[in-house]
Amino acid sequence: MVIWLIGLSKSGKTTLTRLLYDRLKPMIPNLVRLDGDLIRELFGHDVDHTVGGRRKNAERLSHLSKFLSDQNIHVIAAVLSIFPEWRRWNRANIPGYAEVYLKTSLETVKRRDSDNLYIHALQGKIKNVVGVDIPFPEPEGSDLIIDNDAQRDDFEELISQIVSLPVIQKMIEGNR
Repeated sequence: MVIWLIGLSKSGKTTLTRLLYDRLKPMIPNLVRLDGDLIRELFGHDVDHTVGGRRKNAERLSHLSKFLSDQNIHVIAAVLSIFPEWRRWNRANIPGYAEVYLKTSLETVKRRDSDNLYIHALQGKIKNVVGVDIPFPEPEGSDLIIDNDAQRDDFEELISQIVSLPVIQKMIEGNR
């Protein structure tokens, strides 16, 4: 099983993957959590944030997720995921793959942006920011779309929606 959480920076991917991991780990001990930024760090920041660097990181995440899944290690991944071809590759090559799209407006992610990523990009101080100067192609055919524009202190409802995905329910049942 590979659960792929997709969305813009500051859409809530990392928060939800952590909470989902915490919820599922006691029931699914062979579960790992991946994050696009952590994979960059793991490989020594050898790719930049250009489209080419992002493509290489996306390829790594997809192949690593398949590698783990093929060994019966289940994955929850937080991925910006701007490449439809890699999402198609995941569906074709990873059994038990499901996408969760955290649909969040640019206005919302700018408001959540404590690092000023979007402000600096809009001011031209930095480049290669998805949603500003790199397009974010909205995912098509996601297994679950979560509107995550609301300000939240409690994520229980969102976690419950994700846990209700059939692939996760099947995994929980298989581990009882």
